[in-house]
Amino acid sequence: MRLERIAAAPISWGVCEVPGWGHQLTPDRVLDELTGLGLGASEFGPDGFLPGPLLAARGVTAAGGFVPAVLHEPDHDPLPDVRAALDRFTAAGARTLVLAAATGGDGYDARPEVSAAGWRTLLSHLDAIAALASSLGVTAALHPHVGTVVEGPAEVDRVLDGSSVGLCLDTGHLLVGGTDPVALARRAADRVSHVHLKDVRAETASDVREGRRTYTAAVGAGLYRPLGQGDLDLGALIGSLESAGYDGWYVMEQDTVLTAEPAPGEGPLADVRASLEWLVDR
Repeated sequence: MRLERIAAAPISWGVCEVPGWGHQLTPDRVLDELTGLGLGASEFGPDGFLPGPLLAARGVTAAGGFVPAVLHEPDHDPLPDVRAALDRFTAAGARTLVLAAATGGDGYDARPEVSAAGWRTLLSHLDAIAALASSLGVTAALHPHVGTVVEGPAEVDRVLDGSSVGLCLDTGHLLVGGTDPVALARRAADRVSHVHLKDVRAETASDVREGRRTYTAAVGAGLYRPLGQGDLDLGALIGSLESAGYDGWYVMEQDTVLTAEPAPGEGPLADVRASLEWLVDR
């Protein structure tokens, strides 16, 4: 894999938009470590964490970013907030909007049932956002995500069948939600416009899926492993996407939770380095 197609994500350093999600490192430390590994691209992270001017000043390409939005409530219009995010993306030269169908609550440990009317609203909003993004030169990609409206296999299929939006294929969240990401890459490669690569402990993923642990607790317990050290066949997944002509980013994104400030050279850096070494060998 060419280094030019690989991007980092602040969540691999434990930086997350969820209130109370562990110790948060500074932007400078995250940028120092990712550029020190030779990485030249990154997602933005939480809103404002790695703004476009800061990335540009450090010579880092903006690979896009994660935008949670409430899409299923008929009396809520998500387009103004999404448009504001898109304006920030285009100003930074980012060309991928990673959209999550947020519940409206904090965190990813619980989610509501959504009515048929809510689903019609969600699908309509997805198409409207995809069209808006496209008009600005940005590709919208819906991210199936634990603790959001679109989590499990039936919901993923409902999005693929009922809308035209692209897909952010996040290998970890898909597996935790019950979708085989390798099989999905084979059957829906034409819809994949962005990839978040995670390797996963399958047993811990099962704990979340079956309600024995919350998602947050599972991440803290080591749900995600450096690429090539978990239970997913990521080589087969990448091969399927490449054979189908996928030419987008591969974002290394191993969610982690920090309990304190790591000493210099310690902490998540070792896992990101191991992931990068595995990926560039593909």
